Amino acid sequence: MKLVVGTFLSLDGVMQAPGGVQEDRSGGFELGGWIVPYFDETMARLIAAWTERCDVLLLGRKTYDIFAAHWPHADSEQEPIAAKLNSVTKLVASRTLKSLGWAHSRLIEGDLAHQVAKLKKQPGREIQVAGSGELVRTLLEYGLVDEFRLWTFPVVLGKGKRLFAEGATPAGWQRLDTRTTSTGVVVNSYRSAGKN
Repeated sequence: MKLVVGTFLSLDGVMQAPGGVQEDRSGGFELGGWIVPYFDETMARLIAAWTERCDVLLLGRKTYDIFAAHWPHADSEQEPIAAKLNSVTKLVASRTLKSLGWAHSRLIEGDLAHQVAKLKKQPGREIQVAGSGELVRTLLEYGLVDEFRLWTFPVVLGKGKRLFAEGATPAGWQRLDTRTTSTGVVVNSYRSAGKN
């Protein structure tokens, strides 16, 4: 399987709390929910199509908490990806969680990089990582990310957690595809070209 990271970014690279104010207020961040005005039918279609490729959902603890609080209770008629997210295998990277309540979820035991590398050797389509900035940075450090789907929103936030923070592992990427929504969101897909 290939490992694909999908994440929402502002023009200045912020990925913190895209869906709502309550998602992540750490560091005094009060600008959560910044993607909401830009959500359109094209985004919904792309998200649904890409979610269907997911054989394993790999999440960090914070993103798991956000997803587990929402998706088990989501109406599949209103949010078509709910059924897929609720039924797919979910692996959670956490040093603090001891148990998981969301169906088909389990903690990654042992060395994260080793476990993910082993998982990538299994047959299937995609291991997808949503959000999970700290986890993504660790996966990049170990050269485990095969592709990015970066959703760049036409908004500058000026503060917040960034995907590529100071000290990010240098790497080259080849563009696979670019899509643009009616609200100006640009979705770029990239494949790893190796370390620089």
